Amino acid sequence: MNIFGFQITRSAPEQRMTPENPRYSLDDPAIMDVLMKEDGSLLPPVRPQRAMQTSAVYACVRILAESVSSLPLHLYRSGSEGTVIKADKLPEYALLHDEPNSYQTSYGWREQNMFQAALWGNAYSEIQRDKMTGRVIGLYPIPSWEVKPELVNDKGNIRKVYSVAGETLEDSDILHLSAPGWNGVDGVSPIALHRASVTMTLNAEEFGANFYKNSTRLSGVLEHPGKISAEASTRLRESWQQVYAGKANAGKVAVLEEGMKFNALSMPLDDAQYLETRKFQVTDIARIFRIPPHMIGDLERATFSNIEQQSIEFVQHTILPWITRWEQELNRKMFAHSTLLKGRYFVRFNLAGLLRGDLASRYRAYAIGRQWGWLSANDVRELENLNPIDGGDVYLSPLNMVPAGEASEEQTEPTEPTEPQGSGGRQKPATPD
Repeated sequence: MNIFGFQITRSAPEQRMTPENPRYSLDDPAIMDVLMKEDGSLLPPVRPQRAMQTSAVYACVRILAESVSSLPLHLYRSGSEGTVIKADKLPEYALLHDEPNSYQTSYGWREQNMFQAALWGNAYSEIQRDKMTGRVIGLYPIPSWEVKPELVNDKGNIRKVYSVAGETLEDSDILHLSAPGWNGVDGVSPIALHRASVTMTLNAEEFGANFYKNSTRLSGVLEHPGKISAEASTRLRESWQQVYAGKANAGKVAVLEEGMKFNALSMPLDDAQYLETRKFQVTDIARIFRIPPHMIGDLERATFSNIEQQSIEFVQHTILPWITRWEQELNRKMFAHSTLLKGRYFVRFNLAGLLRGDLASRYRAYAIGRQWGWLSANDVRELENLNPIDGGDVYLSPLNMVPAGEASEEQTEPTEPTEPQGSGGRQKPATPD
């Protein structure tokens, strides 16, 4: 199929990969390392779609995706003497800032990539180039489960290629956003690495749902008024287990015969510290994705001061690494094949976009930049999407600041101390002539 001169090859329906039927085999050594327990048995698989049914996982992935997608993304040109000029007239600027392909906005495209990178560990987009100039004219996302990257050795020339729907594409044809990994070729899914934590969270939620489904519970001791044989006791225990045991049977109503009594013990959710388990799992999931707990609704230990500090750390230690991955991959793939653009243009995210919702913090930052001379009035107005004003390009500097080594001789030479005069000090007694 040809879209705007871009050839897209689709595999036969029976061969098409899906999230439930990924291209990777369970025989892959890397996959086996992830799935294998210490005793050699296999952990049950957890699909990313299933993991997303957990509110903590969904909240973490959504925060990552929306935070990166909402940041301003601009294209710049390196000017003379180290200056940087926004290249908003270049077609690539509109491609990245507004519309990377024929059916997505820049926000939607970046959000989709972040969702897949956070869940599968990798996100891919096929690069459409102009055949004459080599310049990028489209970025089309490919489902992560349809792509398998690998290294090939072509007569000593080691290069990275991608297998996509039966077709091999070169590294220059794929934009690859990768989570941390151990082989340098692709990223590892956080869901696969931490499937035990995710499974525990899913089981706790399922148990709670079943427990409250019928608004009652069974947890206690059966008491019979008479004496029953061992065989009858065994049959009673097995029938009871068959009907009422297991999380799927939580909440069923028991029917007792022959004068038997059910002596309820304490509430099982309290005994098992169910609520504490749920709280711990929320924190555990947040730890996996490096999201401050207060951002996904866990305010148990939140204070005004530590929320502010955690928000700063979120930008520095969570968002900034993802932004760096985005910028380096875009700069490597967007301009490398055009002699006109290579080495002159670069992509940069504006992290100040994360402060746009905080008016006081934003204005304090502007005031500091204006006071110390690295922001002009028009720089500030541009950040606020306001029109420039006459005389607004002037940069200010404090009058009491001078370059080091240029202080006047009068300022540097010590002066003799003088006696204080007036009522505030002791006057020197007069001496006779």
